[in-house]
Amino acid sequence: MDLAEIIKQADRKERQMDVNIILFPDFETLDVFGPVEILGKLTEKYTLKYYSMEGGVITGRQGTRIVTESFEAMDASGIVLIPGGQGTRTLIRDEEFISRLKHIAEQSFYCLTVCTGSVLLAKTGLLKSRRATSNKNAFEWVTSADADVLWINRARWVADGKYYTSSGVSAGMDMALGFIADRFGTDKAIEIAGNIEYVWNSDKEADLFAKDK
Repeated sequence: MDLAEIIKQADRKERQMDVNIILFPDFETLDVFGPVEILGKLTEKYTLKYYSMEGGVITGRQGTRIVTESFEAMDASGIVLIPGGQGTRTLIRDEEFISRLKHIAEQSFYCLTVCTGSVLLAKTGLLKSRRATSNKNAFEWVTSADADVLWINRARWVADGKYYTSSGVSAGMDMALGFIADRFGTDKAIEIAGNIEYVWNSDKEADLFAKDK
């Protein structure tokens, strides 16, 4: 990496970034709003925005209705957050969605997935030869999407370069705190966890829900 690229990356880390949250019908509510509660504590660094393929109101699995902008309105250069949920079962077969998601993830500075959101990212091919994890209750289905991903069964979350993937549902909160710890230090992550009265599972390899093989 040359000096100009190092300076560019350092500048990107310092300025405020958008957190681009990808929504789709039947997204899992906690996959989204667990990390949102945590990342939203850093208003001086992150601006939360919600997007879907065509924009408009998107309804989650638990009936939560969110107004979104279309993908065309997104500045994809910040952070992308991809939740899981029942809706991923349909989206994995949607070639247009996967193609557009690939473009967004490629442009992003960081890419975070929660639960079965990792199956959508895996389908883009961007996780090939990278370490990743997912919801253990859907692990066999998720891992079948791309055998070239280095799937890790026993992990609460996994970080590989700019890609962060997490296990099921509430693990997204642990990953979000881990992401903040990597960016701003462990003390900051602990402070945020305390503010929301959440017991942070800070060991990303301590996965109580992993199914031993």
